[in-house]
Amino acid sequence: MSVTTLTINGRLVSAAEGASILDVAREHDIHIPTLCHLDGLSEHGACRLCLVEVAGSSKLQAACMTKAVEGMVVTTDSERLRTYRRQIVELLLAERNHVCSVCVANRACELQDLAVSMGLHHVRYEPQAPQLAMDASHPRWIIDHNRCVLCTRCVRVCDEIEGAHTWDVMGRGRQTLVISDMNEPWGDSASCTSCGKCVRVCPTGALFEKGAVATNKDPHFVTYLRMAREQKLWNR
Repeated sequence: MSVTTLTINGRLVSAAEGASILDVAREHDIHIPTLCHLDGLSEHGACRLCLVEVAGSSKLQAACMTKAVEGMVVTTDSERLRTYRRQIVELLLAERNHVCSVCVANRACELQDLAVSMGLHHVRYEPQAPQLAMDASHPRWIIDHNRCVLCTRCVRVCDEIEGAHTWDVMGRGRQTLVISDMNEPWGDSASCTSCGKCVRVCPTGALFEKGAVATNKDPHFVTYLRMAREQKLWNR
């Protein structure tokens, strides 16, 4: 396997062939914020929080979708990047209903953690608050579209790990929603296996267990599932 050498934040680092900038940064303990990324799932590049500066390009690049190239010079933290990332989080908070004090994911929410890390105490943009429906038709779980950030983690884990592909995305712009099957109530889904993987990888309070006053997310189990399958830990 060939090795690629590049510079990140003035530091010379090596990368395996085909690795993304995000992969390389994390391998060398260089922090880049993310929301839609989840180890063990394919990349989607939706949240744009992992934008980085690449020397020679006037455009910011998504670290999760950009491959490391020999001689590349990357900056992961600058005033320009901090401004963009802060604006992205503010827009996410303004787009739908993210009142943390009444959310089951309070203190277990990645969007909330991002806002805290950026020192966000208020949002400059007018809240959209579209008053979207909640689907409580499933016997165990609820989906609250008002708290969804359209990261598509639920879609990808259902498709790539569980193999059911119950979830998908419908609509455009403000009308975009995550739907089950052909926009049927979740409880009527013929494809859902009730595995709960979608609930565990959701970064916010959009997917949660019925009756829960708080929720614990466990995104790391996707990596474990892939490793267990590759090593055939469940085969007897």
